Amino acid sequence: MDANKSRVRIYVYLMKQDDPRKCTSSKLVRHNLAKAIRSISQIPRQSIVLNPLAKKTLLPSDREHFLHGGLVAIDCSWNKANEVLKSNYPGLNRRLPLLLAGNPVSYAKLERLSSAEALAAGLIITGFNDQCREVLDLFKWGRTFFTLNQSPLEDYSRAKDMKELSEIEMSYFGS
Repeated sequence: MDANKSRVRIYVYLMKQDDPRKCTSSKLVRHNLAKAIRSISQIPRQSIVLNPLAKKTLLPSDREHFLHGGLVAIDCSWNKANEVLKSNYPGLNRRLPLLLAGNPVSYAKLERLSSAEALAAGLIITGFNDQCREVLDLFKWGRTFFTLNQSPLEDYSRAKDMKELSEIEMSYFGS
């Protein structure tokens, strides 16, 4: 099956802690690329929840979970992230491998991705390239995110297991 013929259901848990004019998740919802979730209980149990504090890292093999349960971003302020993201969210919590932000607020900062960037990264790592482009194309800086991270994202999307993914992270970011 071609990776780009299937579509992933995208959800965003909107906590409304940021300036609504700059909220990438709200823009995804307005353009019907994501569904808003307003309480933890609405997070699908079989979904992948992108959580930078999760112990496990997202791998290409998580693709099947995307297809069955969808992909969830927790949209909160970076100023409150350490507190908010400590929660145990329903679903399979995964952190993204290391990437650089392309958005103007956190440009080139490691691991300071907007929700749209996080969702796009998750999509590309698991082989949903067309859907990733749809997400990034909504933003003037969307291509910048991809340009900054093109090589790591391509390599992450080919990682066979956690060991290989960790080696790739080390080769790019030394962490």
